Amino acid sequence: MSVMKCREQPIFTTRAHVFQIDPNTKKNWVPASKQAVTVSYFYDVTRNSYRIISVDGAKVIINSTITPNMTFTKTSQKFGQWADSRANTVFGLGFSSEQQLTKFAEKFLEVKEAARLARDKSQEKIETSSNHSQASSINGTDDEKASHAGPADTHLKSENDKLKIALTQSAANVKKWEVELQTLRESNARLTAALQESAASAEQWKRQFSVCRDENDRLRHKIDELEEQCSEINREKEKNTQLKRRIEELESELREKETELKDLRKQSEIIPQLMSECEYVSEKLEAAERDNQNLEDKVRSLKTDIEESKYRQRHLKVELKNFLEVLDGKIDDLHDFRRGLSKLGTDN
Repeated sequence: MSVMKCREQPIFTTRAHVFQIDPNTKKNWVPASKQAVTVSYFYDVTRNSYRIISVDGAKVIINSTITPNMTFTKTSQKFGQWADSRANTVFGLGFSSEQQLTKFAEKFLEVKEAARLARDKSQEKIETSSNHSQASSINGTDDEKASHAGPADTHLKSENDKLKIALTQSAANVKKWEVELQTLRESNARLTAALQESAASAEQWKRQFSVCRDENDRLRHKIDELEEQCSEINREKEKNTQLKRRIEELESELREKETELKDLRKQSEIIPQLMSECEYVSEKLEAAERDNQNLEDKVRSLKTDIEESKYRQRHLKVELKNFLEVLDGKIDDLHDFRRGLSKLGTDN
């Protein structure tokens, strides 16, 4: 563990929810962590390589070596994914903010470019070693033909043999890398197809989400209508309660009137007097109604006078405003005239 710490150093760290594509369906995401975990970029100084590593407790859930052929794709504002052909899976990361996703994607591009440069340098070293080995082999043949035997020739021959072995191993490694590259290409094709299926599935999820959202809006509108109907029902209940109380009051008044009617029947001998009083009250009532009509006419007349007064006041305000504007202009002209007189007096 200490050797790995000395050899690999973290260069970028963030936190995210980790997912892996379902190996059976190649469509659905399977959570690899129950909560947000640390996700780090590591640089291997010895191998000159980069890895993305994430550990949940004692379990390693991401161990992905970055190659120049990898691509990090943003599928939403807070979610991104990349395919690892060596691990034969697709990793997904869910971030808490779009800014964290953007930083991780930028670091992925940076590390991917660094991996490409490291691969190019490695190929250049292999080609240089191969050329040097061929040149040494030719020189060794010429030295054998020259028939100058000695310690230096023996050393050169030994070095030539070593270079031949290195060249053979390099050719074997090249073939091995070609096979591995072909395998990676095939795996990349499979992962690309899985990624396309995942994108199609994501579009389907988006459409389902849109349908659910529309249905949710419709249900909310329906709930609002039902709440409004419930409010109307409650208002009707209150009105019914008020009507019941009014009916009870009227029934009570009716009973009182019946009692009064009984009393009046008992006092029928004073009906003529009551009729006279009733006529007197009617006359008073008619007189009061006439007075009330006169008062209403006066009120309407007063309202008309008030409206006319308000109109005259607005008209007077407008005229006063115009007069003040003209007065301000005259005052400005007078000030200009006085300044002109003062200037003429000064000039004289």
